[in-house]
Amino acid sequence: MSRYSVDDFVKQTEQQDKGEGLFELETPRMLEINLTNQIWAKAGSMVSYRGQIKFEREGIFEHGIGKMFKKAFTGEGTSLMKASGNGKLYVADQGKKISILNLRGESIFVNGNNVLAFEPSISWDIKLMRKIAGVLSGGLFNVRLEGTGMVAITSHYEPLTLVVTPDSPVYTDPNATVAWSGTLQPEFVTDISFKTFLGRGSGESIQMKFSGNGFVVVQPFEEVYLQQQS
Repeated sequence: MSRYSVDDFVKQTEQQDKGEGLFELETPRMLEINLTNQIWAKAGSMVSYRGQIKFEREGIFEHGIGKMFKKAFTGEGTSLMKASGNGKLYVADQGKKISILNLRGESIFVNGNNVLAFEPSISWDIKLMRKIAGVLSGGLFNVRLEGTGMVAITSHYEPLTLVVTPDSPVYTDPNATVAWSGTLQPEFVTDISFKTFLGRGSGESIQMKFSGNGFVVVQPFEEVYLQQQS
């Protein structure tokens, strides 16, 4: 058989059952969901599926009127879809790297742009970052996920996790911040002098400061800032 034949390509890229349960990383950027009941996933993230699966867009009152108003206020684009049935569902988000977290009664905050999928057993709520509204036109909200079950989040390229301790706070760029542990509440601090080095036309540099015990996940990509320039 010659190199680079169609058969070679199929063998190298063919889907494989890894027996890992509900969530499987089929590739670093493709999530396989072995669906037997239902799942919440980012609207528009479906790439392919097999089996009997029904998709429903998140209803306007699906999660209560409070969350509806928060979504309207933030203007955020992380609408959810509910996938129900039995089969294999493949989801992805713009080729971003996917990380799977198995929450066991823990909570985690995730930037709204980085939520890909989670089990219905996970409770969630939208938290607004009011203090930086008007300074950044995107990424002003995050989602608090809590409970027992699987969560899939995304990042541009490889994520880096920084451990936060009481004697060593961590500062991050909001546009590069993916997630942080539910034990942390970030403060927003400004550094007027720092804006010169960022090359951003005007305004102060807004940074997130994490203090206490926990962790912060960042990505090597300023998502909102780069999107605004396109």
